[in-house]
Amino acid sequence: MFSSIRTVLHSAKCTVKAASPFFNDGRSAYWRVVSTANLQHFDPPEEFDDVTFPERRKLKLMLKVPLFIGNERPRRQFKRIIDIRGPEEVHTKLTHGKYGIVAQGGGYLRHGHIEMIRLGINKRMDEKRMFALWRIDPVWKPVTKKGTGHRMGGGKGNIDYYVSPIRHGRVIVEVGGKCEFSEVEYMLKTVAHQLPFEAKVVSKESLEEDIKCEEDIKKNNINPFTFEYIAENNILGCHKWLGRYDRIFKGKYR
Repeated sequence: MFSSIRTVLHSAKCTVKAASPFFNDGRSAYWRVVSTANLQHFDPPEEFDDVTFPERRKLKLMLKVPLFIGNERPRRQFKRIIDIRGPEEVHTKLTHGKYGIVAQGGGYLRHGHIEMIRLGINKRMDEKRMFALWRIDPVWKPVTKKGTGHRMGGGKGNIDYYVSPIRHGRVIVEVGGKCEFSEVEYMLKTVAHQLPFEAKVVSKESLEEDIKCEEDIKKNNINPFTFEYIAENNILGCHKWLGRYDRIFKGKYR
């Protein structure tokens, strides 16, 4: 009888515990059924004792046109594609917050993109527990354009709008506070997917893991024919189709 009860309770994810007192022949006087179907083990909550909030917790509004001193006129510039080529060398780590958006390619941010980031984060962010900070400069690089139907010649066109150049690995926005990654992930992903270049949502731990993975790949690489070795020794005549920046950046950041 007791064996049949145990099999039924085991299929229902329950545990059967015997309790005293016992009969003379060793059987227990009664049985206690404890349900274990809904018992789960969770990690202890994260502590936020070292979090410091800035004076202004939401993203600030950036100007659409840069300010000029006195009677200074805006100067028209060259394209300078080098501004978006190659890796970022300064703003590559999270300094204030724990989470952020990192660019995975070069491109230009217009004022509309910056406003999209600001509104998308400020509306979904809980100001009491979170804060957000900019890691990019306001738009400063002018882009010229000629009117429709304009003939060739006549010099460089007038300034149409301003952009902010971004390189690979640049941290765009930081988010921190008394929050976990699961609370911020959806908010940052919706913003990252709407940028004009590839971007991903990262945390401090994921950035450190990426750096360690790159170092491990370099150390444990057995194949001697790397891109740098092939480009330096002109294997199979690759200098014919390799460009200048392919040799500088070793085939990365295209």
